[in-house]
Amino acid sequence: MTAQEFISHSAEDTISKGREIAEKLRPPVLVLLKGDLGSGKTTLTKGIISGLGAAREEDVTSPTFNLVHEFRNQSQAGSKLAPGSYKVYHVDLYRIESFHDLESLGLEDALSEKSIVIIEWPEHFTLRTDWPTIEIRLDHAGGDSRRIGIPDLGM
Repeated sequence: MTAQEFISHSAEDTISKGREIAEKLRPPVLVLLKGDLGSGKTTLTKGIISGLGAAREEDVTSPTFNLVHEFRNQSQAGSKLAPGSYKVYHVDLYRIESFHDLESLGLEDALSEKSIVIIEWPEHFTLRTDWPTIEIRLDHAGGDSRRIGIPDLGM
């Protein structure tokens, strides 16, 4: 899959890009967000989750300490989003140090249902799945700007 690159100049730009990505997501799907601390992973997730209609962007926070936040989408008929009700999981693996820590998250449960799972710090993630996977790369681009590399989702 070829990647598209976007430059975001603000948190609002990043959230907006997340909403655009949300329109292309259909469960089940695994969204892997890679990037350094402060590169915009949670900000992009705010846009994705709010774009999916699963929560308001101000209700989406980093799950660094809780590790997993669970939301529920309720798309209406005629919406651009995937139809029906499904869960959206926001997972942060930054503090995961061992396989036992990973097992305690219960990701197997999330992956056993038709859901959208967004994972920050996926390099700590070693679970095999046959789900479609989208890898998004975020990098600092100076000041408030971020470089966002997204696989071609038909956007």
